Amino acid sequence: MSSPSRPAAKLPGTPQEVLEHVFGYRSFRGQQEAIIRALLDGRDALVLMPTGGGKSLCYQIPALLRAGTGIVISPLIALMQDQVEALRQLGVRAAFLNSTLSTVEAAEIERALLDGALDLLYVAPERLLTARFLDLLQRARIALFAIDEAHCVSQWGHDFRPEYRRLDVLHQRWPEVPRIALTATADTRTREEIVERLGLEDAQRFVSSFDRPNLFYRVEAKHDGTRQLLGFLQRHRGASGIVYCLSRKGVEDTARRLREAGIEALPYHAGLDAAQRSGHQRRFLREDGIVMVATIAFGMGIDKPDVRFVAHLNLPRSIEGYYQETGRAGRDGEPAEVWLCHGLQDVVLLSQMIQQGEAGEERKRVERSRLEALLGFAESTRCRRELLLGAFGEPFAGPCGRCDNCVEPPATWDATEAARQALSCVYRSGQRFGVTHLIDILRGHASERVRQHGHERLSTFGIGKAMDAARWRTLFRQLLAAGMLEVDPEGHRGLRLAAAARSLLRGEARFEARLEAHGSQRARGVKHRPDTGMAAASDPEVQARFERLREARARLARAQNVPAYVIFHDATLRAIAKSRPASLQQLAGISGVGDAKLERYGAAMLEALAGK
Repeated sequence: MSSPSRPAAKLPGTPQEVLEHVFGYRSFRGQQEAIIRALLDGRDALVLMPTGGGKSLCYQIPALLRAGTGIVISPLIALMQDQVEALRQLGVRAAFLNSTLSTVEAAEIERALLDGALDLLYVAPERLLTARFLDLLQRARIALFAIDEAHCVSQWGHDFRPEYRRLDVLHQRWPEVPRIALTATADTRTREEIVERLGLEDAQRFVSSFDRPNLFYRVEAKHDGTRQLLGFLQRHRGASGIVYCLSRKGVEDTARRLREAGIEALPYHAGLDAAQRSGHQRRFLREDGIVMVATIAFGMGIDKPDVRFVAHLNLPRSIEGYYQETGRAGRDGEPAEVWLCHGLQDVVLLSQMIQQGEAGEERKRVERSRLEALLGFAESTRCRRELLLGAFGEPFAGPCGRCDNCVEPPATWDATEAARQALSCVYRSGQRFGVTHLIDILRGHASERVRQHGHERLSTFGIGKAMDAARWRTLFRQLLAAGMLEVDPEGHRGLRLAAAARSLLRGEARFEARLEAHGSQRARGVKHRPDTGMAAASDPEVQARFERLREARARLARAQNVPAYVIFHDATLRAIAKSRPASLQQLAGISGVGDAKLERYGAAMLEALAGK
């Protein structure tokens, strides 16, 4: 069957004109234009670009300019629905096919695809791979294939989706249709796996900087996690944000504690029924000031641009996972803060989870090494950005001036002797006990368990009584981070010596440890408070105009039952509040105001600006 011709779209004819008139931006960022040109020329592309870097434009603009419909493979219903709503606000003919549609609605979209009446169609990989849908695509005219969140193809990754590994069928069936694979998270191993699994050996690679300069990174050792979190949230009252916890129970307890403290917090985890999860996610996307407390079941593909903070109450599994999750903050380019609060128990628990998992030994080895790398990042005294970007093979010479280690350089102390005592205690007690027991031995506390094992007779009993338990706990965590100790995953969360401990025990090396303040002392000592609010808040008149614009935007969004940010991002409202355009022509010159939005919302924005 011959492919249907596409009706002539009323769109300008160059990428620059589409960028200006449809999306409302005056210039491309980074490698966007080069990627668009490659697709327009019919070439494949592999795109690595940080969250908020403008990946979507790289396939949306070519889909508008090439004959046919752009097919976007997206892993999450929430993501495709958000993107389609945003595109329709721009006047783009976009749709999605997923389980939320009725049979009649799905049939209408399929007819529109065959009639050439769609610019972009979003679909999940599971649906795309069905024989029925592949047959439907054979009868349609396809402009390009965009594989979003392409890191899901990697079995080594944190978001592995087995369906992604079968997407090489696109190259086999439609070798002449250009493909673009996009991700914000891929180390060298994952990149090569994407290329191999998707048949992208001949694709042009576009690797942007992984740096998110608008994010401020802060890491704290955990002493009273919920209390520390509440202290952190004091700086973000009224802002939207995400708090990640390791367990469902942690999510429920934390959300309850936050609500008791007057914070509008919602839980999200796989144990909730689908309707409750969907309702909480919808509120988070559509309302301002909601804090989502979640496991990592929440977040991938969430397109909310004005998330002002992401907090972790537990250590994630890897730097890749940490980067992906923190990348959900500040997608609009405005200042945002990411905060990690971690403890030794996190390392022990995650190590045990890795060992008890069903993966093979090679996969477990990789997961352990990635966990160790993240622990090293958390405990380091070096620039956070330098370490984070280095994990993705990107050199960065600190200081960055946008992390805790750079603006508040941590004190260190010569912990060589104490470290030797700790390692010796691990060895002499049999390399199978946890930190609490080891600290009891070092501090000379003859607990029932210490006496049960006869450990009060060890030479290390009481040799560390001059140091308090909190300092010992910190030191053990840093020895784990330095690779001198490791968790025995086969035992009961005990510690054992690693090969790197030998040089220290032999007196051939020194150990410099980070000196930490504990408990509320550190919270009171925070000097740097990142600007994560409106930069112009110091000007009351500009702030008042911004608030009026937000109220008008909220009314428009409620009337259409869409998230407020699909009408205008905060950054666009701030630019309007600051420049005070007096006419539609002047409003059209502001970034983020395209032709369709100017026509639909221009008058309302000008009225709100004038206080009407």
